[in-house]
Amino acid sequence: MKLFEPLDINGMIIPNRVLVPAMVTRLSGEDGLVNDDIMDRYVRYAEGNVGLIVVEAMAIHGANAGPLLRISDDKFIPGHTELAKRVHDTSDSKVVPQIIHFMKIARSGWRQTPDMLSPGDIDQIIDEFGDAAYRARQSGYDGIELHAAHAYTLAQFLSALNPRRDDYNGRTLEGRLHIIGRVMANVRRKVGNDYPVGIRILADEYVRDGHTITDSKLISLRLAQLGCDYISLSVGGKFDDAVHTPGEILHGYSGYSGDRCMPGANYPDLLHVHLADEIKSFINSKGYSTPIVTAGKISKPEHAKMVIAEGKADIVGIARGLLADADWVTKVRDGREDRIVHCTYCNVCKELDGAHKEVHCFLWPKHARQAPPDKMASDVPTWGNDAGDLNAEWQDSVVTLKWSKAEGNVSGYDVYRADDNGEVRIIDAVKGTRVVDRAVLAGMSYRYYVRAYDSAGGASVPSGSVQIDPAIPDYANEVA
Repeated sequence: MKLFEPLDINGMIIPNRVLVPAMVTRLSGEDGLVNDDIMDRYVRYAEGNVGLIVVEAMAIHGANAGPLLRISDDKFIPGHTELAKRVHDTSDSKVVPQIIHFMKIARSGWRQTPDMLSPGDIDQIIDEFGDAAYRARQSGYDGIELHAAHAYTLAQFLSALNPRRDDYNGRTLEGRLHIIGRVMANVRRKVGNDYPVGIRILADEYVRDGHTITDSKLISLRLAQLGCDYISLSVGGKFDDAVHTPGEILHGYSGYSGDRCMPGANYPDLLHVHLADEIKSFINSKGYSTPIVTAGKISKPEHAKMVIAEGKADIVGIARGLLADADWVTKVRDGREDRIVHCTYCNVCKELDGAHKEVHCFLWPKHARQAPPDKMASDVPTWGNDAGDLNAEWQDSVVTLKWSKAEGNVSGYDVYRADDNGEVRIIDAVKGTRVVDRAVLAGMSYRYYVRAYDSAGGASVPSGSVQIDPAIPDYANEVA
């Protein structure tokens, strides 16, 4: 299976094609040091045999940023060294830090923009990227990832909305790429050509007048020419359309572009894969084989396998899916897909990040700080003699489902639905024994069942199923 084939990225051989993208955990203190909780989070991914672990964005400069990791001084090296060692001692997973520079932002909503930086400021940023990359290599990381996506400094220079009119001119593609070229040159001077350097960029900004796939193909080509060892694609997450809450720091994931970056349950699966496919095809046609990473609601095993098998990308990035179940890779590899704790894209994790609170998954056991361990126990939850006693009621244009509590170690319930006897899919995961389904169109037939799961994803057999056939409302008949 190609998903589990190794891939050589400039000497860094990842054991499979699954990557966990950088996700802020808010587990570090104000000091920016690596602590035990941080290490536990990334060791947990290594226990699950994730191919490439990208450690959450860490600042290359000394700006105050709340609970955010840093790599801006040699004093941070010991913590990063221990983190890398613990990952390497756990499995064959590879680990790289995502290094980031961000400009100033105030609670009033004011934010610094690229045109406010002097040439000296830019020179300092370029030096800081190179110095941080060197510290990462000293720490024993397998490579680095430059953060040039979302609302942060490098992305703002790359943006079609870049207001500068000098050598970094936002009106020209070459002007927007200038700082990236200088950063790459400095990083290579500091770490050499034999050290893997990846980069994360936006395939589409998803803001008015922002750049789209048309520019992203050309940006990716230049990055390949500059010697980037992989290109990880995201979308959106911009300040330009962010919704400011008075008295709070502006959050780049609060507007529509933020929705596209971390799509919720109402968005379709695989919604960004076509962008990766187009970029990969374009740079391949120009003679470059730089690996492309795609992400965005790719947590179903059959989808991940398809993306790699059909060559739409070289690596799949699974963020929230691996947060929900750090053993996703192991379970898919070992044929235990029925034990996966499936992300339902409720985006509680996104909301916690936006509030600068510790990021965890709603599906974990209560008060857990990390994903629970995978246990091969046979005592999965069971139903009583009533097989769950699932009931469905159609009223006020919604279906309300209720069932009896399962027996055993129950962490939650997955709710399944098939529309008109078609594909069965999980539509929700809950802690209690009641769900309201509002995404129902009268005139269609819906079949439901529920499975209880334990903290490791061990699931019960399906409950009894129930079918409901809401009648088309009178107004629709009148129009017909």
